[in-house]
Amino acid sequence: MKGSGSFAFEKDSLALLRAALERLEAGFASLPASPTSFLAPDSQAVERVLCEVAQRLHDNFPYFHPLYAGQMLKPPHPVARLAYALAQWINPNNHALDGGRASSAMEKEAVAEIAGMFGWKTHLGHLCSGGTMANLEALWVASRLRPGANVVASQQAHYTHQRIAGVLGLNFESIPCDGRGRMDVARLGACLAQGGVGTVVATIGTTATGSVDPLPELLDLRARHGFHLHADAAYGGYFCLVDNLATETQRAYERLGEVDSLVIDPHKHGLQPYGCGCVLFRDPGVGRFYKHDSPYTYFSSAELHLGEISLECSRPGAAAVALWATQRLLPLVKGGEFARGLMGGRDAALDLHEKLRTDERFLTGFAPELDIVVWVPRAESVSAASPRSRWLFTEAARRNLHLALAELPADFFDLAGAGMKRDRDTITCLRSVLMKPEHRDWMERIWEILIESAEAQG
Repeated sequence: MKGSGSFAFEKDSLALLRAALERLEAGFASLPASPTSFLAPDSQAVERVLCEVAQRLHDNFPYFHPLYAGQMLKPPHPVARLAYALAQWINPNNHALDGGRASSAMEKEAVAEIAGMFGWKTHLGHLCSGGTMANLEALWVASRLRPGANVVASQQAHYTHQRIAGVLGLNFESIPCDGRGRMDVARLGACLAQGGVGTVVATIGTTATGSVDPLPELLDLRARHGFHLHADAAYGGYFCLVDNLATETQRAYERLGEVDSLVIDPHKHGLQPYGCGCVLFRDPGVGRFYKHDSPYTYFSSAELHLGEISLECSRPGAAAVALWATQRLLPLVKGGEFARGLMGGRDAALDLHEKLRTDERFLTGFAPELDIVVWVPRAESVSAASPRSRWLFTEAARRNLHLALAELPADFFDLAGAGMKRDRDTITCLRSVLMKPEHRDWMERIWEILIESAEAQG
């Protein structure tokens, strides 16, 4: 198994940062010397504060390690960390070109490459602080296209959609899910038949289970009812690059480029530091809704400023630099190193699901569509299984295996087949997000700890 031996953070790349910083500094060599100020403080004082920061940061779960198999937390690629840090010596602002000329160009290039994953040669899009802000922009544009119309999403869609609808003053309706956590197409059809729906949100990778809404069927409904179809692919968007998906899931990804707008989070599977989200519109013409006048930010260039197509104003140019550098090193192509990393996480999820499915101590839900696995310890009833999940969560953490807990519909599990009484509508499950490529190599160790924890439970 890879990863044996003592743990150590990767530090060799710090020398690369120094070399790159000297190259950056050379580009400004013609400037006159600047007097020292608070920007060059006493090094001993800085060291003292940084060591205190390091000590405070011990109070964290080891999100960066393969034995952290809980929430959606993935370490940035070293090149992303280095490029982000390098850009901080300039600290560009990707609002107006005055504040971030190079980083604005890099953002446009990086976003265009993301759009290219979905076959979009023309588009309107930019980076933002994360999926919440990206979805806010998408629903705001949708509300301008269809004023006053309702927004609908599945009951397993991210809770921010309902919250965003409230911020925008829109009515929101949740559509029930099927037994695999996907939007129920028949229930959506009934909702559409009643009229008043302007936007349907298709979730491409729910945050609870990684379920992918049935996009081909939603596209058929759009053809009949004419709603705006927005894809929340904040979690699952990058899986369009892999070739180890189930056939039905693959069909959804093959048609992802047909939606009207789309959100993807590079700070999830895209190996970026928080926060880095991206919103894309298939029709560049929606840029008309962002039009505004500013007397002080757009005087240096006639080119399009990113601030003219964004609800956010000041945005970190460093995020764009880090994303550009990562995609330069790891292009977003099928069969490439980046895609193989995603496939490794999915292979790990399939492996864990199969181990759980064939072990009589556990009850699994449906097979993972992406890289998220949910399961519960078997018990005589739902109410008895839930505390066993919480106990196993704690027991595994004592052995340095960090899982997550989720409260999910009991319908996601074959309770009758397992002989479990359904005395509650929801069940507390164990959940693993296996999004690190290393999870595949660590699966035997993860399984070993999980079994040790289960045996301790008795």
